Amino acid sequence: MIVSILIFLIIFSVIVISHEFGHFAVARRGGIRVLEFDIGMGPVLFRKEGKETDLCIRLLPIGGACIFDGMEEMVPEEGEAPRELDEHSFPNTPVGSRIAAVLAGPMANFILGFVFSLILVAFTGTDLPVIREIVPDSAAMEAGLEAGDVIRKINGETIHIYREVSLISAMNYGEPLHITYERDGERRTVDLIPRFDEEDNRYYIGIMGSGEYLKCNPVQVFQYGFYETAYWLKATYKSLGLIFRGHFSKDDISGPVGVVKIVDDTYTETAPYGLYAVFLTFLSLASLLTVNLGVINLLPIPALDGGRLLFLLLELVRGKPIPPEKEGMVHLAGFAFLMLVMILVLFNDISRFFH
Repeated sequence: MIVSILIFLIIFSVIVISHEFGHFAVARRGGIRVLEFDIGMGPVLFRKEGKETDLCIRLLPIGGACIFDGMEEMVPEEGEAPRELDEHSFPNTPVGSRIAAVLAGPMANFILGFVFSLILVAFTGTDLPVIREIVPDSAAMEAGLEAGDVIRKINGETIHIYREVSLISAMNYGEPLHITYERDGERRTVDLIPRFDEEDNRYYIGIMGSGEYLKCNPVQVFQYGFYETAYWLKATYKSLGLIFRGHFSKDDISGPVGVVKIVDDTYTETAPYGLYAVFLTFLSLASLLTVNLGVINLLPIPALDGGRLLFLLLELVRGKPIPPEKEGMVHLAGFAFLMLVMILVLFNDISRFFH
């Protein structure tokens, strides 16, 4: 378990530092003064003062922050006069620079996910959407699909790798599927409705596994590295879609403790195959986590990057900013809500960890 915790801390630190560095680099480029670059949350364990920006290591390794000058003025202390802000403070820089600085964190996550995917595809290749086997008496067999068929589209969505087929199947709740496939160089289409399996309590198409694995050349590494990143992006936003459709339970959501448990299970399963297998498996997990963090941060929830972006877009449309004190109170309420959610998720993670 100690090894798993260390692996989690390394992965999470790389992801968070990349996210915050994205904010930092683009903010500085746009003339926004950055007061603190924080790694972690809670009390400060270590502070290194810089010429303009302080580096802070905080107690809880579950997040980070890039503190722009002037952001603290959004919620002024009671009875305290507002501080005079210069042209390098966050509220006084052009709205375009502020939008870029806010967007840069999630974008850094997506870029990091792409880099991880490039390494992964370069070492392992990729799974092509070629049907390896058709399950007997399944929807796929009834529709006439055969082993060796290449899946090209499902419900208009272009398919590049086999896991996209698996993802669509896993997130299907009985909806019809319009499938475009190739057989002997000829494109064909078929419609099928996945069948419900009572034992597994889910719907199945009836397709098993990729029938072809591609060892990528340098050009294909970039091509399929992009598809790999796009796959994790689809997996994240489609999972969020299931939440809004009501197809989820509290056990489907994990926080840091839950991720540590996943890391520990993954390490236990892959360790017998050697360091190479462990490295590649966790590289794939890191790709998922960094893309997931980027997507979550773009949600229009106060206190997240997406919430700040929403206020900036409103300013762009209105031609003037939302009053700072009102925006500050909304973000404060959002932060309190997120803390409550984190506590509930933490409690749920701990409950599952010991049961």
